[in-house]
Amino acid sequence: MQRVIATPSGIRIEFLSDTTEISLDVHLSLIQAGASVPAATIDLVVDGECVQSQAHAEGDLMRVIGVNEMQRTPGPAVCYQFSELENKLKHIALWLPVNAVVEVRGLAIDDGARLDPVIDEMPKWVHYGSSISQCSEAASPTQTWPAIAARAGGVSLTSLGFGGQCHLDQFVAQTIRDLPADYISLKVGINIVNQNSLGRRAFASALHGFLDTIRAGHAQTPIILISPIFCPFSENTPGPTTASVILIGGQKRLVFGAIEGHQAVRQNALTITQMRKIMSEIVAARRAQGDDALGYVDGLTLFSEDDQSELPDNLHPNAAGYVRIGERYADIAFGGGLFSRLRGV
Repeated sequence: MQRVIATPSGIRIEFLSDTTEISLDVHLSLIQAGASVPAATIDLVVDGECVQSQAHAEGDLMRVIGVNEMQRTPGPAVCYQFSELENKLKHIALWLPVNAVVEVRGLAIDDGARLDPVIDEMPKWVHYGSSISQCSEAASPTQTWPAIAARAGGVSLTSLGFGGQCHLDQFVAQTIRDLPADYISLKVGINIVNQNSLGRRAFASALHGFLDTIRAGHAQTPIILISPIFCPFSENTPGPTTASVILIGGQKRLVFGAIEGHQAVRQNALTITQMRKIMSEIVAARRAQGDDALGYVDGLTLFSEDDQSELPDNLHPNAAGYVRIGERYADIAFGGGLFSRLRGV
């Protein structure tokens, strides 16, 4: 969990400045599962447009030895440098990498350059989810699906995407309850199936409790509950699931799948299909009891079996898959979409 929460997703450093150069010193911890080390990219966004991207693959290296085993090799800090910016006051945002643990050590701009805080007046969207919301496989930090949807919707994103750790923890619900938010979305389920952390008996109760906690601070804020996207090995096979390190083209790759057998032990475990039914029924029941600001999106409308070619490890979309999800979610939720209808607009 510590590594997951130290890996940024949607985190950016924002300020107003007329600087023409920016240097950001960081120390990275990179995860290597195959022959190559995945580079960690920072996107420079100026006045809402991504104008430069820079990647580094140096830092502490965490090599995947087995499914639950890593070997750490210390490495150096790196400096991300951006130059040739216009000499005018501009809104600068440095979007931090989504696939590495990042320790920021220093930020430098031109001597004598202006430096002012940003007053963010955009509507605020808080999103909670799993690794499929953290999006480590995205092409860059601004290409995660929540970032793509936020940009299309004209909202300011707070991303609570926790790889492997989206289990309806009450401290997360309390955090969302206390955050300023004009819109809230919860994309939950896949981690619960993967680890069988909540069975059929407990899942509905936990989800009701999670929503109740959020509603204590956001009585009328539109909330969209999103069920899992297509997952070939868990659609009709109950969790828990497993991961295997296999060789593909001479490179180690992590591939996910269902655990076979032990049916008597897993009789209370959920499949993705069962989970979607429970989630849609919870939303319908709460709406019938007066919560008109709660809506439901079936994850299959965002990423279905037809998109399976963009699911290389059987669980996580690739970069193109995340773009597809972001564009589809923006069409469903923003503009005159579901969020507006939940607000009665």
